[in-house]
Amino acid sequence: MNNRQGSTRPPGRQALGTVGIAVIVAAVLGAVLPVVCARLMPASDYQYFLAYWGLLFGLGSAISPVEQEVSRQAALASVVGAKAGSSSLQAVGVVFCGVLLFGMVVALPLISIRLFGQFSILALIAAAGGAAFVGQFGMRGLLIGQNEVRRYAGLIVAEALIRAVLVGAVIVAAVVGMYSLALAVVAGSFMWLLFVRRAVVLVDWRGGRERWAAVTRRMGVLVAASGLTACLITGYPAMVNFISPGGDGEAVGGLFAALTVARLPLLLLSPVQALAVPTVVRLSADENGRQRLHRLMLRGSAGALLLAAVGAAFGALVGPFLVRLLFGVKYNVPALAVAGLVWSSVLLAAILLLAAVLVARKQVGRVLITWALAVALSVAVLAGWPGDTVTKATVGLVVAPTVSVVVAAAFVLGDGRSRCRVRKSGRDGGRSG
Repeated sequence: MNNRQGSTRPPGRQALGTVGIAVIVAAVLGAVLPVVCARLMPASDYQYFLAYWGLLFGLGSAISPVEQEVSRQAALASVVGAKAGSSSLQAVGVVFCGVLLFGMVVALPLISIRLFGQFSILALIAAAGGAAFVGQFGMRGLLIGQNEVRRYAGLIVAEALIRAVLVGAVIVAAVVGMYSLALAVVAGSFMWLLFVRRAVVLVDWRGGRERWAAVTRRMGVLVAASGLTACLITGYPAMVNFISPGGDGEAVGGLFAALTVARLPLLLLSPVQALAVPTVVRLSADENGRQRLHRLMLRGSAGALLLAAVGAAFGALVGPFLVRLLFGVKYNVPALAVAGLVWSSVLLAAILLLAAVLVARKQVGRVLITWALAVALSVAVLAGWPGDTVTKATVGLVVAPTVSVVVAAAFVLGDGRSRCRVRKSGRDGGRSG
């Protein structure tokens, strides 16, 4: 028992540094692959590869709450020196079944052909990778929840490293093609299998079971919110191909290449979101803190709009050049399209942080409303806006986050102002009484 309790202490700076380094290494490796793959295939085919990339990692992003839920349960168990209960496996099982159903739908010819054209088999590869991601996130949650920091960091690096190694092997073996690259990318989703032996001893396979209905309801809400977010960040190319297929393949491929670059900063927001939640909780403990938080959110929202405008102007000036520099001269993207992509990326970052404030206040319903509105607006523009696919995709990216950031800011600022007023009137009433 002592050994178990000794392993449950919160991770120190060294442990946090280990995870931080692992995340940075994985992010660098992940950012290089789209650029390398862009230079290995025609721009007209690259739009389908990025649609596959978006579907695979969008699905991974949608089911990432598995890691949060399993880590929460494992951490609670570790406080008393216990193993994670079997309810953590129930959470994994529920999401796994959901991913299988989703994969069966995506693999239908009517859908897979719209998404990937002549490369429709990519739907099956992405579905298999998504199912493997469930185990990946479950394993990560179990390891970090039980304070297995080094193994957790090792799994993060192994996932990204195997993709880079296999893509390199494909190049060296001169078997470059859509499917060979797709299989190399999806291989990282299965790296959790190397850690199965350790997971067996970290789980109490008999205790801690919950009602399946409760587990399904909880995971359904978490995955729904995360899935809506993924539609606009990592899964947008797949959504564009499905709703507005066709058009100039090279132009669409260039847009998706620019989108990949514009979205990279959003991958670094996870630790910021993780810090935002406890910060909001602490500031909300008294009226002075709430007023300070309200001012901070007001200035932050205004600053986000200003930064988005400056970024859009910068993107219009140098964006097309940077895309050609990174991906090759065959990728030509209009300046206005790059400006729209940068504008949307900045505002999406603001929405993510505003959503973290709402999560800290336990207002998950408002988070769902915000992201549902953003996705609905994107779908409406892609389906009904006049013009070619590049125009529709760009306008959808601009309109959706612009409206949604206003809604999210209204939720945060309006609620914060009303709370301050209620607290103040309550104290005034107490003194007058």
